[in-house]
Amino acid sequence: QVQLVESGGGLVQPGGFLRLSCVASGSSFSAYVMGWYRQAPGKQRELVAGITSGRDTNYVDSVKGRFTISRDNAKNTVYLQMNSLKPEDTAVYYCNADRATPWGRRTYWGQGTQVTVSS
Repeated sequence: QVQLVESGGGLVQPGGFLRLSCVASGSSFSAYVMGWYRQAPGKQRELVAGITSGRDTNYVDSVKGRFTISRDNAKNTVYLQMNSLKPEDTAVYYCNADRATPWGRRTYWGQGTQVTVSS
């Protein structure tokens, strides 16, 4: 079992920055693919950025060049550095941990943290 706790959300002006953090409890953090998702009102949840155990990364096109995902396995933590924020980045951001095991896929979600970009 893995518990994920996000922090770092808040209200920021357009062009500003925030850094989200997600701390995972439990073991085998380094084996998980970690991801940040977001869900805006009236929209489906979408993958924003992901990072594998080998630190390969991928991003949705709308955040490329502005957001950076990273992980610190010693601290069981994944980060999302968000720069040049736009109003359309406003959403609840969720941390996700996912891995395949011999007993099936295991996926876990955090409770979410609100990011609001507004002047």
